[in-house]
Amino acid sequence: MTHRISRRARVLAAGLGAGVIVPFAAAAAPAAAAAPQVSCTSNKAGLATKLQNDITTALRGRAGTVAVGLYDRSTKTTCTLRSSTAYDSASVVKATVLATLLWDAKKHNRYLTTREQSLATAMITQSDNNATSTLWKQLGVTKVKGFLAAAGMTQTKPGANNYWGLTQITVRDEQKLLALLTAKNSVLSDNSRAYELKLMGKVISSQRWGTPAGAPSSVAVHVKNGWLSRATHGWRVHSIGTFNGAGHDYMITVLTQDNSTMQYGVNTIQAVAKAIHKDLVPTTSTTSASVLRYVPTTNPQEAIPAVPSAG
Repeated sequence: MTHRISRRARVLAAGLGAGVIVPFAAAAAPAAAAAPQVSCTSNKAGLATKLQNDITTALRGRAGTVAVGLYDRSTKTTCTLRSSTAYDSASVVKATVLATLLWDAKKHNRYLTTREQSLATAMITQSDNNATSTLWKQLGVTKVKGFLAAAGMTQTKPGANNYWGLTQITVRDEQKLLALLTAKNSVLSDNSRAYELKLMGKVISSQRWGTPAGAPSSVAVHVKNGWLSRATHGWRVHSIGTFNGAGHDYMITVLTQDNSTMQYGVNTIQAVAKAIHKDLVPTTSTTSASVLRYVPTTNPQEAIPAVPSAG
């Protein structure tokens, strides 16, 4: 059978073959990705299926590449999507920088100095880049790699040449970091874990977007976000958070790239977060009035992380 090919199709095929992008419309929105396959398991009957369906629904029609991680200790619930896909970290790596500083201090049996505490507070609560660069240089990549090895974060690759914002991270490793912060372990002391979570619980309002969206008032929220726009893969927009209360102890990581704008990525993350919070801590007809859900800022902001000026 002979198939006729239109002249437009032949031109497009020739252009693609030569590595040329043929635009169809100026400033077109990125094409929506096919519905991703989220994998969930749970000890609570019906919860895995509900989460899988609701997260998939939240992502349906969204453009870009999204990776998701969820773990709830109370119900032994896990959800994953593209858990080993690597992303430029942007400011999310600041949580790892502080964990490295605390791990190194523990190794030397010392407390953080007043200067280090001031830098750590600015780095986490305000996403201060100068404070981050100071601590990154103080620690050095060798110590960062040492912490990553101790934490089992084998998929995380520190950014070269002090470009900490280009550290490569994955959902799997970010979930490992959050697990260390929220349960007793031999890598971080209890005081260290409490200190970092305290700072993540005091992030300024303009940066309390992302995974906290839809969290019930009955859980404590700890968050660190990041965004970065580059010539390739558009906007990277990420959010990691831990949530404790209402009989649950859970952590969420959502990493995204290929977003057309920062807000588009924020909206994608918050749609996923709202679905997770609603399924883990649902409201009933008798509790709906008393359970308020967190509404993040409508003007999300983040600091631009240290990356090369070009690229």
